[in-house]
Amino acid sequence: MALMTRQYSTVSQSDLDLITQAQHWNPYTILGPHPVTTSDGKKAWTVRAFLPEARKAGIVDLSKGEPGKLGPMEKTHADGFFEAVFPDRTGPFPYRLRIENHEGHSWESVDPYAFDPILTDFDLHLLGEGTHLRNYEKLGAHLITHQGFRGVLFGVWAPNAQRVSVVGNFNHWDGRRHPMRSRGATGIWEIFIPDLAEGEVYKFEIKSRNHGYTVQKTDPYGLASEMRPKTASVVWDIDRLSWGDKDWMARRTENQALDKPMAFYEVHLGSWKRKVEKENGFLGYRELAKDLVEYLDKTHFTHVELMPITEHPFDGSWGYQPVGYFAPTARHGTPDDFAFFVDYLHQHGYGVILDWVPAHFPSDVHGLGYFDGTHLYEHADPRLGEHRDWGTKIFNYGRPEVRNFLLGNALFWLDRYHIDGLRVDAVASMLYLDYSRNPGEWIPNIFGGNENLEAIDFLKQLNEICHREHPGILTMAEESTSWSGVSRPTYLGGLGFSLKWNMGWMNDTLRYIAKDPVHRKYEHGALTFSMIYAFTENFVLPLSHDEVVHGKKSILDKMPGDVWQKFANLRLLYGYMYGHPGKKLLFMGDEIAQWREWNHDESIDWHLLQWKDHQGVAQLVTDLNALYKSETALHQIDFDWQGYEWLELHDWENSVLAFLRRGKDPEEAIVVVCNFTPVVRYDYRVGVPAGGFYRELLNTDADIYNGSNVGNQGGVWAVREPHAGRPFHISLKVPPLGVLFLKAPKAGDPQSLS
Repeated sequence: MALMTRQYSTVSQSDLDLITQAQHWNPYTILGPHPVTTSDGKKAWTVRAFLPEARKAGIVDLSKGEPGKLGPMEKTHADGFFEAVFPDRTGPFPYRLRIENHEGHSWESVDPYAFDPILTDFDLHLLGEGTHLRNYEKLGAHLITHQGFRGVLFGVWAPNAQRVSVVGNFNHWDGRRHPMRSRGATGIWEIFIPDLAEGEVYKFEIKSRNHGYTVQKTDPYGLASEMRPKTASVVWDIDRLSWGDKDWMARRTENQALDKPMAFYEVHLGSWKRKVEKENGFLGYRELAKDLVEYLDKTHFTHVELMPITEHPFDGSWGYQPVGYFAPTARHGTPDDFAFFVDYLHQHGYGVILDWVPAHFPSDVHGLGYFDGTHLYEHADPRLGEHRDWGTKIFNYGRPEVRNFLLGNALFWLDRYHIDGLRVDAVASMLYLDYSRNPGEWIPNIFGGNENLEAIDFLKQLNEICHREHPGILTMAEESTSWSGVSRPTYLGGLGFSLKWNMGWMNDTLRYIAKDPVHRKYEHGALTFSMIYAFTENFVLPLSHDEVVHGKKSILDKMPGDVWQKFANLRLLYGYMYGHPGKKLLFMGDEIAQWREWNHDESIDWHLLQWKDHQGVAQLVTDLNALYKSETALHQIDFDWQGYEWLELHDWENSVLAFLRRGKDPEEAIVVVCNFTPVVRYDYRVGVPAGGFYRELLNTDADIYNGSNVGNQGGVWAVREPHAGRPFHISLKVPPLGVLFLKAPKAGDPQSLS
């Protein structure tokens, strides 16, 4: 039977007004196919559509197959509400909408309001209680096939919204066109829009119950983003990402065990290398992958640690104020390109660590702040919800959905991009309610203390879940206080991180090394103090980006003295760092002795490598990495006294330190001697536990590093004469501002003595 036309609508005027004004809380109760009763009391079906761009519209009835039978729809509201009633139908049927606009162009489309919901009650339950670990598979934008049609499922959490719509180029950014289905008390909204494809740009337009506040937001779970300064999310299919890193993934747990060498090369992808001939200067992920692997092969670092590559609007935030938590920044390419980057490094034997930022987020209007017209992701009270130092918002860790957002995000990078670990930024700011606040500017916890109990619980849960779901990954804390047990298991009361940055060692060492050598003897304790707490945590020794910005000078320029002494001091610092217990981290540019501070808008100064001083430092870092990796005594026991023994710690007058590093095989031992003055120490005695020949493995003052080449001609023999409580001693020529690494003999070696 043909469809029925009439001069009345089966929809009330109030519902019509709510639909046409984009205020209806659940448009699925009005739009699409619905059973109705006609004016003569008969049962029928109606199809309703709001098509503000249409001059006229029709229904293509597909119940008998293609190409279908076209019938008209009646326009029952001047703003573009159309309806057709089918009195001979007893149930829904397949159809398409035929639309003709005011310019006379026509096309057919599948009605998004003809589809059933997709998110299950179980999904909604887990999302509501904050236990859906793969929430990113449900919320956001996902290319799927639903009821026989290919399209995009959109989902978003906005519990205080009156209406949420998907807007984009496909609907002229008109929030009236695709309002979403409310899934009730969970605060979840969803819609399946057929015929949309990868590459569509979109946002969520949210109209709040709060005084009609209306805003367009980037998708919190968006998998890709537009290139800044544009801020829309982009539909992307990450299910098709391909991987060739099976061997790396199989060996990762072994490669990243705490008794293995780890030398992290910290990189800001936007300024490691740039191309002046490109409009924005950025290299793509694929170019960067190949260039970085070639460089890592040369320098022998074990891992790349990436400063945040999550999408961020402001270059000057260096990525630490992200908006697109699930989107690799478009500055360097697509999600596929980033997956290639990780895969390529893995195939060549290098780990990839990602800086991750759960401590705060920016207040940009398109971001998470005031998301649905309320303080949804952040605390409402500024004493809890604002970082005044950074002008950012603090996550509400006590809200299950917010915790779930962050936990799901951490797992996302481990799940989908094979990331080998997360370095968690600004942990100290999470742990303390009074972090960088004056009295009266913070609220104590329920026990009256300054600990952020909700953040502490979140960090423990983060580490438990990440290590459970991905054994062998690393989690690292940038934690600048003396909080106890940061890298201890949660079942022992710790926070559960694998490693912690040793900010105390970094601050003390840089403050010491910046002093003129003549004054260093008065600061000797700054060097020895680190060993008081060296084994209380699993430490990384960081010389990071934070130490070469904001007027702090470059690492080289911190060094005292003339040009020769500056370079010698730098080589001394690196030698001491690689001898000291702890994993290693060096920021890009430090390895070539960059003179100026890091500038995120420019490449590091590769041209400096034409000069011998810079070549020497670069060669030293390369050789230190190689030595650190090859000698088990330098990396196997980083976190226990069994791997360390003082040989000389009291010689403050000469500013000399000497110590022994041991491997799991106690006979695997390296003697490290550091001279922090420019005075050559002749016949300097160091007590050693065994006799034999101590071979000089590395001398930071060697000619190949552009040093003065003061050394021991390959090594020295131990003398059977007690010194400093040990039965043997070696007599060394210790170079000025230099470090010696000497390999101790093993029992049974031809050059050993009993």
